[in-house]
Amino acid sequence: MHLHRYEKIWLWLGGAGLAIFITLLAINAFAMGMQPPSDMQMIDPQKVDQTPPFDKPGLKQIGEKEYDAYMTAFAFSYAPSVIEVPVGSKINFHVTSKDVVHGFEIPKTNINFMVVPGHVNSASMTFDKPGEYLILCNEYCGAGHHVMATKIIVK
Repeated sequence: MHLHRYEKIWLWLGGAGLAIFITLLAINAFAMGMQPPSDMQMIDPQKVDQTPPFDKPGLKQIGEKEYDAYMTAFAFSYAPSVIEVPVGSKINFHVTSKDVVHGFEIPKTNINFMVVPGHVNSASMTFDKPGEYLILCNEYCGAGHHVMATKIIVK
């Protein structure tokens, strides 16, 4: 098969671009220490209700206007069902599931993650404006998925 001179040039340029991309990706991933987090917290999904602090889901104050929210996601609901904090509070969310994969999203914020059984997923958010913030499940989890929500009330 005969390739035209311009086709050969473009093939070489494409191959060189691909080689450069793979090299830069390898350097970024290994040499610069870009790795997934290794401090993943795991619990037995069958024993979520017996495992502290998820045995008593809710808010725990850890500082002035800083709270840890331990939450569980289960069949079409979250526990606790409502969270109340003062304006300017920072909430560190720690969420796990006891049954299936759920979602955890606070619309119009950067909080959006999956809640996988046995994994404790965490995120933090400071609530500077008063109002009600909705927490939604954005992963289909069954027939009642559309009613799975809770709220944060910021006063």
